[in-house]
Amino acid sequence: MSALVHRARFAEAWAAERRRARLSWALGLGLMAAAIWGAAILGEVDLARLWDRLPRFGSYFGRMVPQLSVETFAADMARWYWNLGSWAAALWQTILIAVYATLFGAAGAYAFSFLAARNLAPSPWARFGARRALEVARTVPELVFAVLFVYAFGIGPLAGVLAIALHSFGALGKLFADVAENADPEQLRGVRATGASWAQIMVWGATPQVAPDYLGYALLRFEINVRAASVLGFVGAGGIGQELYGAIKQFNLTDASAIALMLIGAVVAVDAASTWARGRLIGADALSAR
Repeated sequence: MSALVHRARFAEAWAAERRRARLSWALGLGLMAAAIWGAAILGEVDLARLWDRLPRFGSYFGRMVPQLSVETFAADMARWYWNLGSWAAALWQTILIAVYATLFGAAGAYAFSFLAARNLAPSPWARFGARRALEVARTVPELVFAVLFVYAFGIGPLAGVLAIALHSFGALGKLFADVAENADPEQLRGVRATGASWAQIMVWGATPQVAPDYLGYALLRFEINVRAASVLGFVGAGGIGQELYGAIKQFNLTDASAIALMLIGAVVAVDAASTWARGRLIGADALSAR
C-alpha cells in the first residue's frame, strides 16, 4: 500500500512539474512573440513593402557593375579603376589604422588583463576598477567613439586609431583576463619565492604562459579592426571608407563597386595572413579546435 501511495505522489509531482514547465515555455514564447511584434512596429517592418522594393535593391547592384567586354577588357578595367592610386593609398591607410589601433589596444589590454584576472589581481578594488573600465571600453561602439574623436581632433585617421584602439582595449582585455585566470599557480609561486614584486611576477611568471593565446587573440582582433577601420571612414575617420562614402554620396556607383572589391580583397588577404600567423603561433591543431 505504501508503494502505491509513493507512486501516486510521484506521478502527481511529475505532472505538476510538467505543467509548470509547459507554463514557463508558454510564458517565454509569449514574451518573445510580444518583443518581436514590438520590435517590428518600432522598426517599421513592412514585409509587403520589402517584397515590392526588392527588385530595386537588385537593380542598384546591377548599376554598380560597369560594362566589360572581352575585346576592350583592359580599357574597360582602366576606366573602372581610373583612380587606383588614390584608392590604394586610402586602403593602405585603413590597414595602418587597424595595425596601430590593434597595437595600442593590445598593449593596454595586456596591462589591464592581470588586474582584471580574479586569481592575479593585487586587490579586489583593483580587479573591480579594471573590469569596469574594460566593460565601458567594449560596450560603446567604435562608431560612437569615432564621432567623439572626430569632433575632438578633427577629420582624419587619428580619430579612427583612437576609436578602434579603445574598443579593442575593452574586448581584448576581457579575453586576456580569461586566459590569465588559467595560468599555472606553481610557476607564479616559484617567481614569488625569489622575492619578485607583483609586476615582476606577472612579467616573468604569467606572461610566458599566456603569450601564445594573447598573440592569437590580438591577431584575430586585427582582422576585425581592418573591417572596422573601413566603416569608420563614413564618419570622417580616414581610410578607404571615406572614399567609399564619397562615391556613394555622389552616386558614382561604379567607383563604389571598384572600392568595395578592393576592400573585400584586402580583408580576405588579411584574414588569410592572420590565420596563417595564428596557426604558426599557437599550432594548427589548437586553431582548428577553436
